[in-house]
Amino acid sequence: MNAGEGFFAPAGACRLPAGRWRDGRLEHATELVADEVPVALVYNGISHAVMLASPRDLEDFALGFSLGERIVDDAREIHDLEVEEAAQGIAIEMRIASGAMMRLKETRRARIGKTGCGLCGVESLACFDDEACAAQAQGGEARFDPEALQRAMAGMAARQDLHHATGAVHAAGWADGSGELLCVREDVGRHNALDKLVGALARARFDSADGFAVVTSRASFEMVQKAARAGFPMLAAISAPTALAVQLAERAGLTLAGFVRGGRHVVYSHPQRLAVESG
Repeated sequence: MNAGEGFFAPAGACRLPAGRWRDGRLEHATELVADEVPVALVYNGISHAVMLASPRDLEDFALGFSLGERIVDDAREIHDLEVEEAAQGIAIEMRIASGAMMRLKETRRARIGKTGCGLCGVESLACFDDEACAAQAQGGEARFDPEALQRAMAGMAARQDLHHATGAVHAAGWADGSGELLCVREDVGRHNALDKLVGALARARFDSADGFAVVTSRASFEMVQKAARAGFPMLAAISAPTALAVQLAERAGLTLAGFVRGGRHVVYSHPQRLAVESG
């Protein structure tokens, strides 16, 4: 079944006219397409970043982004948060603690978010190395059954209503030690999906170290960085990692698994959390 055929339009999707070529014929149809809008993150009246994102779960996104970029150290430093429609997109207005705002002013830099990769505007190679060293995973000596990875990844499909409708978004999920998914968030950008997950867990007051993160994308440097900063002990990706991501995961104490699908996976760092005898 094609995206849009027989599907209701979930939040974050819209119907657009299209021409569908099938069995040698052109048919006029409507297709469900994922929404992608500019979202401005505004702190105490100052616009800090503009990200391209799916217009759903934006409160989670704002909190997760703020924590992941270390704009705030704790959710309680955000005193007020409002999502407002704007002429060109959406503005998320946040009022943050004075200490957090002072730190933000010291480090503020202009950036434009994209659905691809980037280094979030670090100013030099030295700054980049400092950023890499700052990420530290939590979870101590947490152990996970390898089957929990497979169970969590297999369960992701049933929780991705926006992807089922449009075929155009990524998802990030959080599973407990048994692999049961307790929270899933979707977005056109894989980084955004992980930010939304981090924000959702913080709002619900879950301890991210009590489970692990699964993502329906590759594991890039920034995905590992966000996972480590959020305190996940393990990140499991359906696709491959990059070499830089593996190096960061090793330094940060994060267990990184890739190609988690079809009953198989590859562990690239800190395999002790998946304690089984090698075969």
